[in-house]
Order: sequence, then structure tokens, then C-alpha cells
Amino acid sequence: MILEDNPGRRPQTFGGAVYLVVVAMTLTGLAITLAGAWRTGVSWIGAGLLVGSSCRLVLPERRAGMLRVRRKASDVVMLAVAGVALMVLAVVVPEQLG
Repeated sequence: MILEDNPGRRPQTFGGAVYLVVVAMTLTGLAITLAGAWRTGVSWIGAGLLVGSSCRLVLPERRAGMLRVRRKASDVVMLAVAGVALMVLAVVVPEQLG
């Protein structure tokens, strides 16, 4: 597919803003994890992926911005599965003493 430059088309920034929110939540989760509270940090990362998944689901294709990587169904399923998996991981892994 060849992308043509269409001068009459404006960039849509809402999808890009949501993408930046997802990145910010992921970086916050990484920082929290590095600070020692890994359950909270992993939960933040999972929540960010779930936010991205839900926004990708409700946004139209032309407004999805950087959230649009593949087909809508693929994007939503992959983000949701990764987000739920991280949230489950944060809850299920037992606390280790020592």
C-alpha cells in the first residue's frame, strides 16, 4: 500500500494523546517497579494497556492515531490480553519471604 500525502487532511491528535497516556502509565509502572513495589508497578502497566485497548475499541479508525497498528480486532485483543495477564500476575504470584 502506498501512502499518499493529502494536504487537505488534518492529523488527528486524540489517538496520539491516548497513546501518550498509555506510555506515561507504563513508564510510571516501571518507575514504581524499580522503586521496589513490583505488584503496584505491574498493575499500572496492565492498567495502561487496558486503557489503550478500550480506547482502541471505541475510537473510529481515523481518530485512533498511534494506537492503530493492525486491524482493530487484533489491536484490541492483544492489548487486552497483555493487560489482563499483567493484572492477574500482580495478584496471583505469592509473596516471597526473605
